[in-house]
Parts: sequence; C-alpha cells; structure tokens
Amino acid sequence: MYQKFIITNDGLLKFGHVYQHRDLLEPGESCPYGGGLWKFDATRGAILLYGRSFAFGAPSFHDVRRIQWSAVGGTPRPLFFLPHWPSEEQLLPVCVNLCW
Repeated sequence: MYQKFIITNDGLLKFGHVYQHRDLLEPGESCPYGGGLWKFDATRGAILLYGRSFAFGAPSFHDVRRIQWSAVGGTPRPLFFLPHWPSEEQLLPVCVNLCW
C-alpha cells in the first residue's frame, strides 16, 4: 500500500494508505482536483505532498476547502507541496482558506 492523497469534488483533501487513488473515494465522490503522494517529515513536523495521480492528474490546492486528518494521525500539521520532488529545495505551503 502507498501513502496517497486526493482532492474530492467538494474540496476535501483526503489521505490514505491505498494501492490506487480511486480507493480513497466514497460512493458519490469524484476527484476533479487531482492527487498525489504524501509522507510525514518528522524533522519538520509536517506532511510533504508530491507527485501526481496518474488517474486524476496533478493536485489543485486552490480547490481545497477542508482536510480529513484521520489517516495521518488525526492531528492537523503543516502541509507543504514539493513541486520538484525528489528535490526538497522548494517547499510551497499549502494553506486552506488562508492563503488563496
């Protein structure tokens, strides 16, 4: 299983441990805003988001309205997107309802 995330049709950022991104969808949900992979960075105390979903495309963080934290321990943490993964030289903060 892989650490993957998606952004659903209602702007929910969902994390999980699945084989395919579509395994994160509930009945009636779709994934028009993409997805990718995630990992916990203990040094930063943050979750790093990277890559893209082959089925749903690159993530569109502008469309995130809320976050489901349960699959990443239930505790809200800083989120960063790595646009040039595996390089961690550029970390872009992912802000929900604050930065956009």
